[in-house]
Amino acid sequence: MFIPCGNISPDFGGFTLILPAVSVGNVGQLAADLIISTLDMTKVGYIYTGCLVSMVGNNPYATSEENTQELSINAEVYSLAARKLTVVQIRSPFIKNKSRSFCQLLISWMKTNGFGRVIILSSSHAYQRDDQQLLGTSFRYLLTPALQSTVGDLMQKLNWKEMEQMVTYPGISETEKRTVIPGGGITKILYNNSCSEEIPLAVLLKFCSEGDNVPDAYALVNHLNEWLQLVQNANGDGTVIFSKWKVPSSWRLLFGSGLPPALF
Repeated sequence: MFIPCGNISPDFGGFTLILPAVSVGNVGQLAADLIISTLDMTKVGYIYTGCLVSMVGNNPYATSEENTQELSINAEVYSLAARKLTVVQIRSPFIKNKSRSFCQLLISWMKTNGFGRVIILSSSHAYQRDDQQLLGTSFRYLLTPALQSTVGDLMQKLNWKEMEQMVTYPGISETEKRTVIPGGGITKILYNNSCSEEIPLAVLLKFCSEGDNVPDAYALVNHLNEWLQLVQNANGDGTVIFSKWKVPSSWRLLFGSGLPPALF
């Protein structure tokens, strides 16, 4: 359930919704951090649910002493009305067997609010690619039929590569194929449900491995920026230089606080 920060619930009609999947390397969540911080988006509410592990912390996008003490929880909603853009940030993993319930909650919320399009930022295990996925770019996309008719041609112009389908029964039958996103978390569930519910949804993902996934997050938002033009300053090849994305203050502790000097 969406709970607004104020007394009046914001109108998201026609907005673009960006939603990170809790996937390998947390790339989608890191990318969402960069978008929220760079565009200085306003927190307009949060998703109240029992499907995510509970958590609370300080403001991850603090810019001064005044707003450092603001609290943040596991699923918050940020918006920028001037750009008709909304971002949901998820900060904790799912409780066991609760991910499907959370997807149903999101699908219902998307339909009720009439978002113009939904974009899932995700990632997938690089080591589980098949032969055809080893070639070319490490980015892939998927479009539901409701969005294919409006942006399908644009994807072709951007020279983006659609996610390949993999053989369901290798060595037994080569005709039956399906979409597989190993390490993608709720990505496939949301995609399949959006197809059946006729929701205009796109999946943008990157193949990666666990580790320092900050470069993967930068690469993913740069790739997204080719489509949405969130940040206008770009290099000659159309990619945004890293310094144009504003790193949130919480990233200072991304890998902990370091080793205590007393150990040495």
